Amino acid sequence: MKFNIDKKSAFSILTVVAVGIVLALAILFWKKDASSGEGEAEHAEETREKTAAKGGHAEGEKETHGEGKEEAHGEGKEEGHADAAPGLIKMTPQQIQSAGIVTARAGAASVDTAVTLPGEVNFNEDRTAHVVPRVAGVVESVSAALGQDVRKGQALAEIASPELAELRSAVLAADKRLGLARVTYEREKKLWEDKISAQQDYLQAEQQYREAQIEAQSARSKLTALGAGLGSDALNRYVLRAPFNAVVVEKHLAQGEAVKEDANAFVLSDLSKVWVRIAVSPKDLGTIRVGQSVTIRSPAGGEAVNGKVSYMGNLLGEQTRTATARVVVDNPGLAWRPGLFVNVSVVRGKKEAAVTVQADGVQTIEGKTVVFVKAAQGFQAQPVTLGASDGKVVEIVQGLTAGAEYVATGSFVVKAEQGKGSAEHAH
Repeated sequence: MKFNIDKKSAFSILTVVAVGIVLALAILFWKKDASSGEGEAEHAEETREKTAAKGGHAEGEKETHGEGKEEAHGEGKEEGHADAAPGLIKMTPQQIQSAGIVTARAGAASVDTAVTLPGEVNFNEDRTAHVVPRVAGVVESVSAALGQDVRKGQALAEIASPELAELRSAVLAADKRLGLARVTYEREKKLWEDKISAQQDYLQAEQQYREAQIEAQSARSKLTALGAGLGSDALNRYVLRAPFNAVVVEKHLAQGEAVKEDANAFVLSDLSKVWVRIAVSPKDLGTIRVGQSVTIRSPAGGEAVNGKVSYMGNLLGEQTRTATARVVVDNPGLAWRPGLFVNVSVVRGKKEAAVTVQADGVQTIEGKTVVFVKAAQGFQAQPVTLGASDGKVVEIVQGLTAGAEYVATGSFVVKAEQGKGSAEHAH
C-alpha cells in the first residue's frame, strides 16, 4: 500500500515530532532536578541536627569544666593566702643570723636639722698653673701627656728659640767684658797705689769695671725672667718645666708647632686639694658663714667628706641670682673630680625627736617608705612617714612607736627576701 505525502505534510509531521522530543527531554530533566534538590535538603537538615547535637554537648562540657576550674582555682587561692599576712617576710633565726641582720629599738634622739645645697667640684685655683713658653720658637719635643702626673721641675716640652740664643750670647759676652774690666781695674789700682800711674787712669778703669758689672747683671736678669739659665747644651734650647707637683689637665702643644711667647702650652693643677663651690640662694644666706662645717656627698653615692667654708661671697650672680660659697676639700684618693656635681649639707641646728631609727634601716618598696619591724615568723614591712634626718638618724613622724624592734643593719637583705617572695607569689 502506497502513501502519497506531499512536501507540506511532511514538514508538518517533522515539526510535531521535534516538538514532542523537546517536551520529553524537558520533562525528564525537570524530574531529575527535583529529586536532587530534595536529597540535598534532607542532607542539609541531617547536618544541622548533628551539628546542633555536638554543639550542645561541647557547651555543656565547657560550662561544667569552667565551673570546676574556677571553683578549684578559687579554693586554692584562698587557701594560699590564708597562711601569710600582707607584708610579712618569713625568715628563720638561722637565716637572720647568717645574713648579719641586727635589730634595734626605735627611740628618742637628737637629730641635726640641715639644709642641702647644690655644689660643684672645681680646680683649686691657688694650685693651678698656666705654663707658657715666655719665648717664641718651634717645639722640638713634648714629653708630657694629658692626664699625666708630673713632679716639680719635670720637663714638659723643649723649644728651639732664636731669641733665647741671642740672650744667652749676650750673657756670655757680658761675662767676658766683666772679666777683662776686672783685670784692668785691679792692675790700674795697684799701679796707682804704687805711684806709678795717674789717678785718672785708675778711676777710668774702675768706672769701666762697674759698667761691665751692670751689663752682666742685666743680661742675666733677662734670662732669669724667662726661667732659663745658660745651660750646657745648645744656646737656643728652652725647656718648659712643671712649677709644682700636679696633673696635666690641658695640653695645647704639638711637635713642630711654632709658638709665641704667650701661648697657653699647658695647664697643671694639684688635685690633692680641690674646691667645692656652693650655690647659696638668698633665703639660705643666713645659714652659711665662714668657718662653718659642712658635709659633702655625691649623688652617685660613695663616702661623704667633711669640710669648712673658707669663703662666702657677698654678691649675687646676675644669671643665677645666687651667692657663691667655697669649701677646700682634701682629695688624697682623687675621688672628687673637677666637674662633679655634689650635695652639700649645712647643719642649721638640732631637733629633739620622739621616735627615731637609724638611716640604714629605712627602705623603699613599691614607692612606699618602710621599716622592717620584728614579727613572730620574721619581719613585717611597716610603712612610715619620715621627718628630719642628718644622714645617720631619721625621725619617724608616723607609722612607728617608741620601743618597736626594727632592722637597723641589713635591711637591704630583708628587702631582697621580700622581693623574692613577691616574685614566687606572682609566678
